[in-house]
Amino acid sequence: MNEDTLRTYESIFGLLPGVDNPTPLVRLNNVLGYDHTEVLAKLEWYNPFGSVKDRIASKMLSEAESDETIRTGQQLVEPTSGNTGLGLTMIANASQYPLTTPLSSAIPLEKKTMLRLFGARVEELEDDLCPAPGAPEGAIARAMEVAAQPDFVMLNQYSNRANPEAHYETTGPEIWRQTSGGVTHFVAALGTCGTISGVGRFLREKSADIKVIGVHPAEGHDIPGVRSIRQLRQTEFFEPEEYNKLVEVENRQAYEMCLRLNREESIPAGPSSGLALAGALRAIPDEPGQRVVVIFPDSVFKYASSVVKHLPGLGAPPVPSKSRREELLDAMIENARHNPELTIDVDSAHELWERERPLVVDVRDPDTYGQSHITSAINIPLLDLPDHLGELPDDREAPVLSVCQVGNTSLSGVLYLNSLGYRNARSITGGTSAWQERGFATESG
Repeated sequence: MNEDTLRTYESIFGLLPGVDNPTPLVRLNNVLGYDHTEVLAKLEWYNPFGSVKDRIASKMLSEAESDETIRTGQQLVEPTSGNTGLGLTMIANASQYPLTTPLSSAIPLEKKTMLRLFGARVEELEDDLCPAPGAPEGAIARAMEVAAQPDFVMLNQYSNRANPEAHYETTGPEIWRQTSGGVTHFVAALGTCGTISGVGRFLREKSADIKVIGVHPAEGHDIPGVRSIRQLRQTEFFEPEEYNKLVEVENRQAYEMCLRLNREESIPAGPSSGLALAGALRAIPDEPGQRVVVIFPDSVFKYASSVVKHLPGLGAPPVPSKSRREELLDAMIENARHNPELTIDVDSAHELWERERPLVVDVRDPDTYGQSHITSAINIPLLDLPDHLGELPDDREAPVLSVCQVGNTSLSGVLYLNSLGYRNARSITGGTSAWQERGFATESG
């Protein structure tokens, strides 16, 4: 018999949270810089399988069993950035439903390893960190292809109403009770948007004065589980009209706040928690009477390879120190990302492509280019550009578009083109993934 006060349970599933067995709220004391506002972190790694996604995994599977969407002998397939797959694998294990998880090869090694350890069949693909709707070679498309087979079922966290409902039924009521109805602001990082939709709806029903704030990363980010504003527009539960504010946070700010939480608060929070808190501090001024609750989705332990990459000097093997030349090149690429004379958004790029048919140089490797690329784009991998100058226009005023998968490598390409004197060279923000999401013309081969 489950007994929350004694912390004794008949099985691990008794640890799934609810109003009588909530995940903890912990007050932050050292990283805020506030004199009046209280900020409480809701530590979701106290879910039995380590993240906020355990809530939706349990809800989706129980509803699928209740309405017989899935039956004994069938298998599950679910695209994931890691955490939903982890929770769903462990919950599915109890009912002996094998799980296949298509995901991006860029997902941290720790998550992919744990998925395999838990029992999932992991398929690594070329995709954004958080699976990109509309990408023909991506995790969502692959999951739908597998789900079309008669023995497979896809629960689909990206469109399954059980996702926000899980938070409406559990996370929201927990917060209301834990704060004795005193919460004034709710803040969440945005991925599938199930958390902010479900919790926000519940809290607003309790008090229309509660402010709901969504935090998203910048384009080209490296924070697993969350989506940039471009990616969010493709997400069914993204409802910006329901939020009081949307806040963008850069990679560096998210990882620096992650570091501070671990060192100054002794809270082992992951990078998406750092993202959410950094956004909260930017959006909420310090005023008396405010009580802010921020969702901390999971702990830092699954992100060792990520934090080593973004917080040099932490890990073993040590991150090699960069030369001044390398540091300068990194700075040039980052500056180019925010320079409107060197970048072009995907819609403007498409208008230019339809109007003038500029040369489009795809700087990805040939295999990835061959899977799908912008119609009429030529393939010159970035490091091979110096050997293919004859394929570039003689007219240095001619428009040239540099493109890769998501708009990172293409920045190096446009810097090289500018160094050759091409004054109208631009990198397509969001890359081929954004182009495909808009439904613009592509081809393969």
